[in-house]
Amino acid sequence: MYKILIPLAAASALLAACGEQDPVNATQDAASVPVGQTSAMTLGANTVDGYITSAAMGDMYEIRAAEMALERSQNAEVRALAQLILDDHTAASEALQGIVQSQQIEVQMPAELDERRQGLLDNLRDADNFDEVFIDQQVAAHQEALTLHKGFADNEDAPELAAHAGNAVPKLEAHLEQARALDD
Repeated sequence: MYKILIPLAAASALLAACGEQDPVNATQDAASVPVGQTSAMTLGANTVDGYITSAAMGDMYEIRAAEMALERSQNAEVRALAQLILDDHTAASEALQGIVQSQQIEVQMPAELDERRQGLLDNLRDADNFDEVFIDQQVAAHQEALTLHKGFADNEDAPELAAHAGNAVPKLEAHLEQARALDD
């Protein structure tokens, strides 16, 4: 028996051409998880600029995903989680922007999502099994966010940002717990 090995991108294109979009999207979403965790542990948790950019990007993704869930989901529990995420991440984003401005931190706040998170939203938008994909993405995104915020919460060089990170942790843990409960 022969095995044919083709690059992931080619396999994704082949599956998409055959009408198998969800397996491709699921693969892309799964590949995003270790990238996000590694980024949160290294760049985001260790530098002021990295933390601000990562936290702002995470909030932006969460807000957009929650808005999409409120538009598309018919499940009351998924909608409740989406509303909680929308409210908490909007507040967190506004608080972060306030700290950046009040502390006059020279950092370029992201105006658009990075390619990885935009890909997650695109996959969510295309999902036939929307609620399942939303919950899976939320579990992964909140694990990443917890890694980021816990890692920065003890930063002595930026106490206001560290306090922001520490204050975010309980809400992120609640979101993760709720998403995991819906995943079961």
